[in-house]
Amino acid sequence: MTDTLGLNGLNLDLPFPAATNQVSGDIKGVRTDVMAVKFSDKIMITISQKGRLGHWLHVPLENKNPGTEGQHRAPDFTDDGLLPLSELTATSILGGRVPGHEIIGQLYARQIASAIVTKSPNENRLLVLGLGLETAEADRDVFFAVIDLALQCI
Repeated sequence: MTDTLGLNGLNLDLPFPAATNQVSGDIKGVRTDVMAVKFSDKIMITISQKGRLGHWLHVPLENKNPGTEGQHRAPDFTDDGLLPLSELTATSILGGRVPGHEIIGQLYARQIASAIVTKSPNENRLLVLGLGLETAEADRDVFFAVIDLALQCI
């Protein structure tokens, strides 16, 4: 089934429902569920532990850097290629006020957004990330395990 009548009567030939990927994993004994839903205007990713989703962020993926012809710049691998792209800005839109949650949430959002635009340099949709992590501890193993699950969905 396809949705041929979009917003404002525009004729769109998009698949409906939106493309969805889901993966689960065990991170330090806690079941972690990740789901990615790719809409025509946004990519929504949720990362949940124990059914939680209390912090929502968004990252605009459209590239506004002059001279890049709408593409994101490829990361310079002479630097640390694991760092998120500096041009991406994550903003909390709901929740995240528990000490540490906003900072770690922005790190997750920027890292996932960087992976998306590295994979697809012309990507310009909005990334919406819902987080429901049990803890905001910046544990290296937990961070990379969560990012690995997210990468499996995008």
